[in-house]
Amino acid sequence: MPATLLVNIDVDDIDAAESFYARAFGLTLGRRLGPEVVELLGAGAPIYLLAKPAGTRACDGSAQRRDYRRHWTPVHLDFVVEDIEAALGRALEAGASLEGGIRDHDWGRIASLADPFGHGLCLLQFKGRGYDALVEA
Repeated sequence: MPATLLVNIDVDDIDAAESFYARAFGLTLGRRLGPEVVELLGAGAPIYLLAKPAGTRACDGSAQRRDYRRHWTPVHLDFVVEDIEAALGRALEAGASLEGGIRDHDWGRIASLADPFGHGLCLLQFKGRGYDALVEA
């Protein structure tokens, strides 16, 4: 049986994060799992916002501390949208920061952003065959 994907995002303000992801991407509250966990639905996988104060240890055995300034990680979220300009407008209005303009590719368009908690994310609008355009027919 294949694994099930759940997305977890550490944030320092769970109410602000819930508002951001709802306003920016149209996600809806699934349920609150206590005061420190919010489940959001409407993406391809459930997204769990986890209240983790800045400065706390990232995990047992790690010296790294949580920092919600803009940071880079090799794992990020891509939100596939039908209208990238409209989606970008909603994300910026909700508090995202644009990191460069919308870029065009054979497969579609992409915009790189950061959420208000320092996490990178992208908006993708596929055209034609989408990523299949990268594979020779």
